[in-house]
Amino acid sequence: MNLFTRFQSDGRSGKPGVSLLMRMIVLISLLVIVICLAFGLFLRHFLSESIEDQIGKRALALAEATANIPELQEAFLLEDPAPVIQGIVEPIRKKTGAEFIVVGNREGIRYSHPDAAKIGGRMVGGDNDRALESGESYISKKEGSLGLSVRGKVPVYSDGEVVGVVSVGFLNDNVQAIARSQSRLIWYTLAFVILAGLAGAVLISRYIKSLLRNMEPEEISRLYDQKEAILQSVREGIIAVDGNGRIATANSAARRALDEEGMSGEKHETGIQIRDVLPSIVNLQDHIEDREMMLGRQVVLVSQVPLTSGGDGAVITFRKKSDLQKMTEELSRIRQYANAQRAQTHEHSNKLHVILGLLVHGRAGEAVEFIKKEENIRSNRMDFLSEHVSDPLIGALLQGKSVQAQELGIDFSINPFSRLSETLPESVQDALLTALGNVIENAFDAVRSHDEGERRVLLFFTDVGDDLLFEVEDSGEGISEEDARKVFNSGFSTKGDGRGNGLALASEAILGVGGEVLIEDGESGGACFVISIPKNRGEDR
Repeated sequence: MNLFTRFQSDGRSGKPGVSLLMRMIVLISLLVIVICLAFGLFLRHFLSESIEDQIGKRALALAEATANIPELQEAFLLEDPAPVIQGIVEPIRKKTGAEFIVVGNREGIRYSHPDAAKIGGRMVGGDNDRALESGESYISKKEGSLGLSVRGKVPVYSDGEVVGVVSVGFLNDNVQAIARSQSRLIWYTLAFVILAGLAGAVLISRYIKSLLRNMEPEEISRLYDQKEAILQSVREGIIAVDGNGRIATANSAARRALDEEGMSGEKHETGIQIRDVLPSIVNLQDHIEDREMMLGRQVVLVSQVPLTSGGDGAVITFRKKSDLQKMTEELSRIRQYANAQRAQTHEHSNKLHVILGLLVHGRAGEAVEFIKKEENIRSNRMDFLSEHVSDPLIGALLQGKSVQAQELGIDFSINPFSRLSETLPESVQDALLTALGNVIENAFDAVRSHDEGERRVLLFFTDVGDDLLFEVEDSGEGISEEDARKVFNSGFSTKGDGRGNGLALASEAILGVGGEVLIEDGESGGACFVISIPKNRGEDR
């Protein structure tokens, strides 16, 4: 377990409470128990109703069979029908298991009963009217002399007239006893289901907790807030894409970039296809690192990392190439200033050593002459630049390059007819500082390997006419026709790996203000770089 994981596991804040695992087990268990109890009660009621209905139908069928016995119908014509009817129905009752078979006349007087002492008494329940008056056969549930019972009521006909009623009943207590006996298996089954549900609750809860990396909801919420803050604080555009190639989420930097290109905020929130944003994205399972693509009208550097190997999407990050170029230009300019400052410091140190040596050997006069000479050179250079270069930053750059050239043993000369009197717009000034510094640096590199005395770099500039022109010529080996076609490509260099950005930056900077950088053959045998910027176009920008 790494330090970050341990921090997540141990860095819990707040009061201790019931863990997510226990909460899920309890809630799932309660749900299973409640569902099983509700289902059990429903089945118990349904089973009781079904048994009661079946008993009622059985009682009705038995009553109909009894009422249709001819001997029983004829017995109603006798002066004392009770002994005959009792003798007919009592064996039937005992054989069928009915609690009672009671036969009564139209006045409700019993002609038969399981308790012979109750023969001759009135039938109890008051539910004979429909059979005696309407001739209906039906099932009822009433309290009788033997208790609450389910009854089947059927009229008895003789010569087409209702002469009596047959009531067959089963006691409700016996019906419920049958229902309880039958439902016992249901409750045993539901108890087993509850136990299985409890075990399942534990397994499911453990599985879900493992999917959540054993974190509690509070930890997940806090971690989500932290990751969201990190995501939104990154200045690069970050887009998460699902397996169908649709944008799932994007950070604020990506939203701003999409909005700048006319893609409304609603689109990327509702699942726009990533290929509608970055058409060069082909396969979400490809690993991509800093590949140039078009985002609307902008060139961006895109990196892509698949989420899994199963086609579940990818995370795509992108940066504007222009932002990187600005940063590279700044770094290049700082490097140039650092080189110039280092050369100036080194030159100053060397001259101090020369002066010290002359003084130590008692040659004070020569030391004074040396100081006057150096002061004249410096003063002449400063006077020339201040008179011929109106822009102080361009003048400072050329002054620094002169010092650097002197330190490197390079004859860096500025054509005496050079002049820059125009006031430069800030954009042109920035572009010239980047381009001129890199082109001069490239010229120094071209002659550095030559013998002393053959290291020459010549600069000429003018603002006469419609263009600003700068020519940097060196006495190096020159550039072949094949290399000239690639020299402004980023990363291309004839000097080895890790180089090849300076001229590319110079070209990009000048193109940005409507100018161009050209290569010609120099009169000294080397290359001649020409920087041209239209004055009017540069001012407009």
